[in-house]
Amino acid sequence: MERKVIVIVGPTCSGKTKVGITLAHKLHTEIISADSRQIYKQLTIGTAKPAQNELRTIKHHFIDFLEPDETYNVSRFETDSLKVIDELIKHGKIPIVVGGSGLYIKALTEGIFNSVDTDDDYREELKEKREKFGNEYLYEELKKVDSQSAAGMLPQNWKRVMRALEVFHLTGEPIWKMQESYERKAIYNFILFGLNWNRNILYANIERRVDEMITAGLVDEVKNILSLGYSKKINALNTVGYKEIISYLENEISLERAVELIKRNTRRYAKRQMTWFRKAKEINWLTCDENTSAEQLASLILKKM
Repeated sequence: MERKVIVIVGPTCSGKTKVGITLAHKLHTEIISADSRQIYKQLTIGTAKPAQNELRTIKHHFIDFLEPDETYNVSRFETDSLKVIDELIKHGKIPIVVGGSGLYIKALTEGIFNSVDTDDDYREELKEKREKFGNEYLYEELKKVDSQSAAGMLPQNWKRVMRALEVFHLTGEPIWKMQESYERKAIYNFILFGLNWNRNILYANIERRVDEMITAGLVDEVKNILSLGYSKKINALNTVGYKEIISYLENEISLERAVELIKRNTRRYAKRQMTWFRKAKEINWLTCDENTSAEQLASLILKKM
């Protein structure tokens, strides 16, 4: 049996979840979530997790998988996901991977480099600089020595930025060059599909979703997470939607301003996601508009497999 794995990618608010669930019903299979925030418990409204009835009817792996303060990395995701994929294929199912976290998708489909030793003293030095000067400072330092890797990262992904700086510090080579030398044996046929929206329509979707999140109780969700004793500084909360609401709760900005910032920052995030995915030549792009249904897209994917 051919070891096919379907991968559905796209920016936030592009309808990946609905398409994945519709396709999973057709194939009687399960979904692997490649979302670096839906992996956390408690973060539900702000990460737009599938509804409870959807989670009950189609099994999703790596949603509500960790406590908000637990650490996780792309290397672990690669290992954990490949185990799930192997089990599903053994049972005659075609796994479906759905997500917008570009690095998670890359790690799963291509493999991720993870062999250079660590330098604890240098890491402590970087941590001190981050505490003193912030994430942007480390990001600018990376741009000076490895602009190519920096272009595929975000300043708030400071652990990745630190790792890239560490690899350069230890080897004198950019991390992307080390990653290119890493090859994983190709044992699965990953078939990638991307949902491609007109930017104006996508941005309208984002505006609508943010308003729906506020109506659904995003503010109370953030209050609840903090009331459970989690620090506002944990990585899980360094996320669009959560950090802006935290600023509102700390009386730094108004709720109206927080909503404006969430919409703006989500648009920027979606743009960065599309920039990342458009670099992947192997993605089969599916054009979407207001009249395109999840059913139509799922059927189209089946025809193209």
